[in-house]
Amino acid sequence: MVTSNDSNAAPPTNPDTANPDQLAASTMDTCASTPTATQPNRKLAGFEFYERILHSPRYVVAPMVDASELAWRLLSRRHGAQLCYSPMYHSSCFTKDPKYRKDSLQTCPEDRPLIIQFCGNDPKVMLEAALLAQDHCDAIDINLGCPQAIAKRGHYGAFLQDEWELLREIVSTLHRSLAIPVTCKIRIFEDMGKTIRYARMLQDAGAQLLTVHGRTREQKGPLTGLADWKYVSVLRQQLRIPILSNGNIMSVEDVERCIAETGVNGVMTAEGNLHNPALFEGVNPTAWSMAHEYLDLVEQYPAPISYIRGHLFKVFHHLMHLKSNAALREKLAGSHSVAEFRTVVVQLEQKYQPFHDGDQLWTGEDEADADAPPEPPLRADQNLHLPPWLCQPYMRAPPEVHRQKLEEAHRLANDPTREKRQFFDAHGNEISRKRMKKMRRVQRRPKNKNRAAQRSAKAGGSADGTAGQDSESEADEDADDTVRMSLSTADLNERRRRRFDELCGNDSPNCTNPMGMKCDHRLCRTCCRSKCYRENRDCGGHKIRIKSRREKAIALTRAEQEQKEAQHRQEADRNRDVDMTTTTEENGEEQS
Repeated sequence: MVTSNDSNAAPPTNPDTANPDQLAASTMDTCASTPTATQPNRKLAGFEFYERILHSPRYVVAPMVDASELAWRLLSRRHGAQLCYSPMYHSSCFTKDPKYRKDSLQTCPEDRPLIIQFCGNDPKVMLEAALLAQDHCDAIDINLGCPQAIAKRGHYGAFLQDEWELLREIVSTLHRSLAIPVTCKIRIFEDMGKTIRYARMLQDAGAQLLTVHGRTREQKGPLTGLADWKYVSVLRQQLRIPILSNGNIMSVEDVERCIAETGVNGVMTAEGNLHNPALFEGVNPTAWSMAHEYLDLVEQYPAPISYIRGHLFKVFHHLMHLKSNAALREKLAGSHSVAEFRTVVVQLEQKYQPFHDGDQLWTGEDEADADAPPEPPLRADQNLHLPPWLCQPYMRAPPEVHRQKLEEAHRLANDPTREKRQFFDAHGNEISRKRMKKMRRVQRRPKNKNRAAQRSAKAGGSADGTAGQDSESEADEDADDTVRMSLSTADLNERRRRRFDELCGNDSPNCTNPMGMKCDHRLCRTCCRSKCYRENRDCGGHKIRIKSRREKAIALTRAEQEQKEAQHRQEADRNRDVDMTTTTEENGEEQS
């Protein structure tokens, strides 16, 4: 780990032997107030930092939220990645939460070079977070490219690109105060001139490396489209610091083509790496081999379960979209341990390894992804379609397809002759679309495993208990089967899990509200409360305690009455004793 400035230091550049880029980069350090000959521990900058500390990386793994954790970074490094970024960390959480900071700084000696990325909009908080992290990495990156809605709500990422004064203050503050360089990851503007001025402003503020994502802030989700490498090429010519390109990288051939067309120093990829960790090696390994290797690293360097599940869904993306793997997809979604994840991986391996080895013929299977773009017809002489069990990129549908769908939906919505779509529940009652979607979500929930196991065990036990019995006649045997089936059905009806679409059981008046999932009386909350009030009952499902509260009130009233009666008796006894004492004294005086 970098624990001091010594590891980030280098002798001064010789003007006679250095190239122009190195000379320009060496002048970027605004902290230098004296000649470099008197500063043996000076901070490297620009191309000097890129070459001596980062070792001139060409293959870079992008910062990915909840994805580029230590185990995944090590997997990527094993398969060709030369530089990795940490996930994006929130600077305020990093400074305030020790546990968040400890989990974020998980690294090892093999995890170098490493750049840690922060997001935020407060220069002081950003500096505090960077100072806490600078001993664990080689540079600090500022996220200025996140286009998601959460970045808009938090006011960071690409939604700061119009506040140049604030960005200049953030970058310059970190550049002046840190012992390691500062880098930035940005998106472009539609205006080329504004993009150039924006990048120059960050360079002049102290950024020593710039990662340019050739998409605008609005290009995201179904409107992502292709990144424009022309902007990247122009910025590479206009700036004096190293430039990394991000976008349109699905294979190692894309990396080489991007470098050739733009002249950038390196290429960063995110989505391509998630679907194929061996992308930089130029190979397409089997998905289960990558999954096994990743799970081995997770056992050594633990990661959150959500991270693991997300990575496996990306690696097995094309397999999980096959209709025949719907059960395995549900099993993967419901796994909560490395052992359970590995079980799914082994099942997929056993299922598709014979096809991969050529022992069985793969004839293809339709994917269940309706939004996937249609594949072009393949000619018989060049079938380059990869089988789904190999790691391969996911190709998004073009934005034009999404716009056509929106236009068609808008046209249908405004068509007065269009028949309105109706939704009905299991009892034939019309319901809203929102209610139908909620019902579907409830129906897709996994069943209770313990309850299912108990039912299967009970069914198996009854079958085993009756298997050895000899029936006297075929008619009696049929009668017994009918009786057992009737009892089993009734038992299941009593014990079965209630569905969300069941209605309230109150017939007078005819209530159409949904039944409470745990109601003791199989009613909705309103009817259940009325029933409990009228009949003096309780309901544990709705947490209605009318009977209990009434009994408690009666008990308290009785206790108060008994206490008052006891007090009255005590007062009466005291008064009687006083009267008797007074009478005795009066009699004594008369006798005397």
